[in-house]
Amino acid sequence: MNQETILIVEDELPIRKLISFNLSRSNFNVIELGAGEHVLQTVKEKNPNLVILDLMLPDMDGFEICSKLREHFPYLPIIILSARGQDMDKITGLELGADDYIVKPFNPLELVARVRTVLRRTTRNDSTLEKKDAVGPFVLDLKTQKVYKSGIPLKLTAREFQLMKLFFQRVNQPITRNELLDEIWGENYYGDPKTVDVHIRRLREKLEETPSTPDYLKTIWGFGYCFQDLESV
Repeated sequence: MNQETILIVEDELPIRKLISFNLSRSNFNVIELGAGEHVLQTVKEKNPNLVILDLMLPDMDGFEICSKLREHFPYLPIIILSARGQDMDKITGLELGADDYIVKPFNPLELVARVRTVLRRTTRNDSTLEKKDAVGPFVLDLKTQKVYKSGIPLKLTAREFQLMKLFFQRVNQPITRNELLDEIWGENYYGDPKTVDVHIRRLREKLEETPSTPDYLKTIWGFGYCFQDLESV
């Protein structure tokens, strides 16, 4: 069985070694970087399964790195690990495409658990859908892991694709925020529940002609969200 590879981008050596030790002990292969300059090149050459990214690096802004990673590697899972714990920092990281945001100081065992959760949720294959499934102008293709709108592929992150899979399974059925957290982030997710709303907002920007007044991905106030097939409502 091949080991999954985790890239750690962290400038503080003791923290980086602590993360590396715990991941290695949990049977992950680890690559370490102490700065942001070579992150894109390393991801291209080493093809890691997930990146753990610090924000406060000596040479580059972590948010900028996150944005570039998401642009060039749309399906690569990213966990931000930072001492910046303000809500706005978390929301910014999630809006730039991070799959999770963990605030320092952190429990190393919790970090490993959340790495496993993100990997499991972004690689899960779901046999309850057809290989290709259509709702209105959207087609979800499990083989290519892509969603198309009117024949044009949408640039979705791995998390956004998982959300679309769930919405396709439960089209026209309201889903609560807690259900979305459990299904997509995992029942043991300890992060900020705001991540659901942030990901929905990003997803709407890619699905809808006018995201502020969506036609398909509707908010059910006080409850959650519903992905509607306009031809059946």
